[in-house]
Amino acid sequence: MPHNELPKIKAFKVRALRVPMAEPHKTASGEITESPLVLLDIITDSGITGHSMIFTYTPLALEPTAQLIRNFEALVTGETLAPATIEQKLAQRFRLLGPQGLVGMALAAIDMALWDALARLHDVSLLNLLGGQERPVRAYGAVGYDGVDGSALVAERWAKRGFQGIKAKIGYPTVQQDVAVIRAMRAATDDDMAIMVDYNQSLTPTDAIERLRILDDEGLTWVEEPTLAHDYAGHARIAQASRTPIQCGENWWGTLDLQHAIDAGAADYLMPDVMKIGGVSGWQRTAALAQVHGLRVSSHLWPEISAQLMCCTPTAHWLEYADWWNPVMAKPIRVENGMAMIDGALGSGVSWDESAVAQYCI
Repeated sequence: MPHNELPKIKAFKVRALRVPMAEPHKTASGEITESPLVLLDIITDSGITGHSMIFTYTPLALEPTAQLIRNFEALVTGETLAPATIEQKLAQRFRLLGPQGLVGMALAAIDMALWDALARLHDVSLLNLLGGQERPVRAYGAVGYDGVDGSALVAERWAKRGFQGIKAKIGYPTVQQDVAVIRAMRAATDDDMAIMVDYNQSLTPTDAIERLRILDDEGLTWVEEPTLAHDYAGHARIAQASRTPIQCGENWWGTLDLQHAIDAGAADYLMPDVMKIGGVSGWQRTAALAQVHGLRVSSHLWPEISAQLMCCTPTAHWLEYADWWNPVMAKPIRVENGMAMIDGALGSGVSWDESAVAQYCI
């Protein structure tokens, strides 16, 4: 193949997995005990393979999502390895159906795998392909809906690992219980620990405003998704009434959702999820919009690829660290003193421990 000729897409390999979590992750709306994952390998005619992974939240969506990605194979096979061009083609094809839900997840999986393959073709990291420079990325650890004692214990563990930020799930029956959890985590760490909280969309705007009047005195770095993710007007009301920054974004589908939220003044900070925002292509648009509007960007899940994207994001803030799918990763991202280290990873840093994949594949 001439050096200036890009390879073509040859085939997809799609696998559905159920990976048990080392510890259940509790939120205000339920408990997550396993990671339902779809792994995608896009194989090119040059022998280069790109990898990506998506999380379907519930096993009920696992096989439908895997099959949907398989159905998309025919639309991409034979195409040149040009992620932006393929993204535009697929976006046009599914314009009437829309980029939300399982379709959006499938499209993002394809986009991420294509960018990974292109970086591997050039023998560089994704961040280098995008023009970024590798650096350590500040990360925070997650605390579930674990009550006062449980939250304090998990916060202390993160602090002992050198993390300088933690985020807890709250939304207890009373705001006094929310405050007790926050103060217990503060007591278990130190005054320099950045503490964030996440309501997981569990409050009405009115309830959120009332609770934040009290939480405003707790020195929080942010309050995340206090009300329904797509209630932009409601979030704007909360943001206007609160002294504590409001964080949103993990449940926005594509950059149009992001633009609507920005126009409404719904958030002080942005937290795109690379799977929901549109993969690498969607993240790049998000980073540009955030820079234009002077809004800080943090990531949601996906630490390997997100750490690289954060290196290319001018207003990068915090990386959310999660180890939920470490069991199937060939080389999970390394964290040292609360900093995610990319360590010269090839492509997006995503590849598989095939023996573990075989164990959890359904």
